[in-house]
Amino acid sequence: MTSQLKKFLIMACLGLMAAVGLSVAHAQDEPLKIGIIGTGRIGGALARHWVNAGHEVFMSSRHPEELEPLAAELGPRAHVGTPREAAAFGEVVLVSVPYSAMPQIGGDYAAELDGKIVLDTSNPVENRDGPMAVEAKRKGSGIATAEFLPGTRVVRAFNCIPAASLANEANRAPERITIPLAADDAEALAMGQRLVDDAGFDSIVIGGLEDARLFDLGEPLARGNWTVAQFREAAAALR
Repeated sequence: MTSQLKKFLIMACLGLMAAVGLSVAHAQDEPLKIGIIGTGRIGGALARHWVNAGHEVFMSSRHPEELEPLAAELGPRAHVGTPREAAAFGEVVLVSVPYSAMPQIGGDYAAELDGKIVLDTSNPVENRDGPMAVEAKRKGSGIATAEFLPGTRVVRAFNCIPAASLANEANRAPERITIPLAADDAEALAMGQRLVDDAGFDSIVIGGLEDARLFDLGEPLARGNWTVAQFREAAAALR
């Protein structure tokens, strides 16, 4: 077994234990203000789940007027505006955009995002994003995103679950779908676990941002409908 896989198995076990403890601790936490930059199928589904969990969301896109019907449906805890407004609003900010937009987000909204926890769902895809995607995949998406968004505390999450599963299979019975996470910041990681849980899924910690490459698209652990047990089985099969 490689040292990277050993680290994964250890962290996965610890992550599951942490998730169990956090799900109890978070029951008493105050609702959060969450900014969403890029409210497509992923961002829109998470906005719905998080509003249902009691959080307040600020949805944005290049055409925010198109999000007004969703905001009206979700009620008074949902707001709509520009990406800059979403970045300023959120205690936590979800970024769910074509990966080629990441450098512009890091440049245009640096002041609004400074010091904040950023959940990154975006995937570098060469056919869509061009040559920058090749370099991002070479580095690993976790490291690349942290470089594009300096001053933020990046958590890789929700990047390998199909949008339909995210929208329709929250709190799946008898076992919830597992969302892999990676971050270098312990507080950011805990917040990511909380928001995965509040969205109706189980979190599993893979490790730091360097380890996020293990669930980049096309990698063996990039599967979007696994339970915790299936995740562990897949990791063991890589020995």
